[in-house]
Amino acid sequence: MKRQRRAAAAAVLIAASTMLSATACDSHDDTPRLRVDVVATRPHDHAAFTEGLDIDGSVLYESTGMEGESGVRARDLATGAPIAEAKLADTYFGEGIARAGDTLWQLTWKNETAFARDPRTLAERRRVHYDGEGWGLCSQGDRLVMSDGSDTLTFRDPHTFAVTGTMRLTSHHDARLNELDCAADGSVYANVWPTDHILRIDPGSGTVLGDIDAGGLLRPTERTGADVLNGIAQLPGTDHFLITGKYWPTMFEVRFVPVAASDSAGSSTR
Repeated sequence: MKRQRRAAAAAVLIAASTMLSATACDSHDDTPRLRVDVVATRPHDHAAFTEGLDIDGSVLYESTGMEGESGVRARDLATGAPIAEAKLADTYFGEGIARAGDTLWQLTWKNETAFARDPRTLAERRRVHYDGEGWGLCSQGDRLVMSDGSDTLTFRDPHTFAVTGTMRLTSHHDARLNELDCAADGSVYANVWPTDHILRIDPGSGTVLGDIDAGGLLRPTERTGADVLNGIAQLPGTDHFLITGKYWPTMFEVRFVPVAASDSAGSSTR
């Protein structure tokens, strides 16, 4: 998301992320804490302002933001080979994506427009209006789950994109939910902008089931030009997830593991 405050100075955002990450768990002491265990890494397009990741079978979808640079791409999950790509008009700012059946939905930030695309060619089929901002999106069975940068999730019909309900978190009311992933176990994982934290959420009750500290993934030399953590997608049939960030040179395959008493805050295994 361009959000002038986000794109203007990556260094400022990283500093803010560090401070917020350091205090995020302290304000919700009863929430289970987890950290990331890095299983593998793969290259990521350093020029991609990542807004959303989604995996369907052997295809990895990624949406990107910024006016004049927004689009969506499909790549082979195993090899990274390109399959298809589509650009948005310069007036649109791309956001989260989710495949629901035979449609790939793509949000826009302030344009209040969702694009319905062919998941194979990424060709636009139609556009749908919605009210408010679009941030993250994921598909959960017979519904879509959408975030708008607040602590509330909106549920939508996967065919019409009409609102079918909302759910506010029962805690973490300061959380600005961003990119989403609807996991196989029914929970929703959400990046919390602009921190290095990911929340695991029960979408039925709004309970935060876990607070994951994903700080420290990038080496200092990789931080140059990098923006915030954003992008999460579960690898089918596993408990592993792919995560990355805006302008990050690396995508990480990770597991989320409980924080042991001996673990230092914010540690990640790489």
